[in-house]
Amino acid sequence: MNSLAFATIDDLKQKLEKKEISEKELLKYFLDRFKKYDTELNSAIEIFDANSIFEKSGSKGNLSGIPGLLKDNIAQKDRALTCASKILKGFVSTYDSTVTERLKKSGALLIGRANLDEFAMGSSTETSAFGNTKNPWALDRVPGGSSGGSIAAVAAGLVPWALGSETGGSVRQPAAFCGIVGLKPTYGLISRYGLVAYASSLDQIGVATRTVKDNALVLSEIAGHDLKDSSSLSVEKKDYTQAIDGQLPRDLKIGVIDNALNAPGLDSEVKSTVESTISVFEKLGAKVKRVTISSLDYSAAAYFIISRAEAASNLARFDGVRYGFRNKNSKILNDMYENTRHDGFGDDVRLRILVGNYVLSAGHSGQFYQNAKKVQRIMRKDFEDVFKDVDVLISPVQSTPAFKFGAFAKDKLQMDLQDYFTCFANLTGVPALALPCGFSKDNLPIGFQLLGPHLSEVTLYKVAAAYEAATEWHKIHPPKFV
Repeated sequence: MNSLAFATIDDLKQKLEKKEISEKELLKYFLDRFKKYDTELNSAIEIFDANSIFEKSGSKGNLSGIPGLLKDNIAQKDRALTCASKILKGFVSTYDSTVTERLKKSGALLIGRANLDEFAMGSSTETSAFGNTKNPWALDRVPGGSSGGSIAAVAAGLVPWALGSETGGSVRQPAAFCGIVGLKPTYGLISRYGLVAYASSLDQIGVATRTVKDNALVLSEIAGHDLKDSSSLSVEKKDYTQAIDGQLPRDLKIGVIDNALNAPGLDSEVKSTVESTISVFEKLGAKVKRVTISSLDYSAAAYFIISRAEAASNLARFDGVRYGFRNKNSKILNDMYENTRHDGFGDDVRLRILVGNYVLSAGHSGQFYQNAKKVQRIMRKDFEDVFKDVDVLISPVQSTPAFKFGAFAKDKLQMDLQDYFTCFANLTGVPALALPCGFSKDNLPIGFQLLGPHLSEVTLYKVAAAYEAATEWHKIHPPKFV
């Protein structure tokens, strides 16, 4: 039975179809793994009981009987929805997000709510009101963030797949820290309906799995146009596994983002590991070209401003009036607003709201917010231009392997700069796929990412699957959980 923990979705489907195991037995197996391991890992805020999981499951489909975990900023009807924040204490969602609805139709079993940085604001899952999630490779290290719970659960073999969300790299960075596959899709490919907003123009739901094909299988069930989301692209549902055959596309041209690979602060082990990955692609027949995208150097600053401005606007609704936590000791309305938001939000969220209000304020919006939007437009044009010469791009995902808890407690700027290698994909809206590619001397995972033009997910999966077929990194799992 231990082989089930790290089995692919295809393997699990075959076992179910051949009746080697029943859906109830498979669910019990993964629920038991949560009981055994998650008291220490803390990847989930809540794991549902088996009966309620089956009661809320939908029709039979491509993911029938396959358990998965949703980040707790994605709405599940009649389930608590906290965003890992005290301010949403006691709130229960009255509806399903579009991805939840589609997963139920596919037959997937949604078994719980994953831990995260509060309101998806963070790079380490240290800001959750429900405690830190730990990295399954080293329990004194962070799993990355903000989707650390989703990613850690998949990496530890507690579920075969999970959904997270991305605003500046919150699926890819933890995927690299934990040694699994993480997708940030093209902006608008997956509906945001039912995803609690952080920065609406950047947010996207992402997919975490241990293999490329598993990732494509889950995306195939949740992607596509949604009338409930005004930013949803007019893209029909399709099979994203269609081109996966273990081979690179013919005459593939890969661009290496040179200024990312030579960025100040990039760990030497990360750089050498990504360089080795580039060599693998060359041996597989890809043509490699070094490119410089100069606007990249401004991406972290632009992301910092835009994300906080939109967060200040989006989080204004959490005021103690309509739902969640309310400070009941206030005598007048203004005090209730102030005290509820002070007590309900954690330090990091309050700081981001303050910065967001500042950059949007009269006299400062032109200096900060409007200039950041100009940089974003320049970056989009730069990426359009570079994709005229190459099919995909390669870049590091992380500046260092997973760091220890509290490493940046006194240096918030260094924590914010964790987004340098990832946020440009969110700012430009292009898809990006993180993959494991090696380990540090301390046996911590290192990842790289592939990026493509808008709606190039099929190509990214094909290229990534060819790399996966030529390497063994996706088959190595945290020893403590095997």
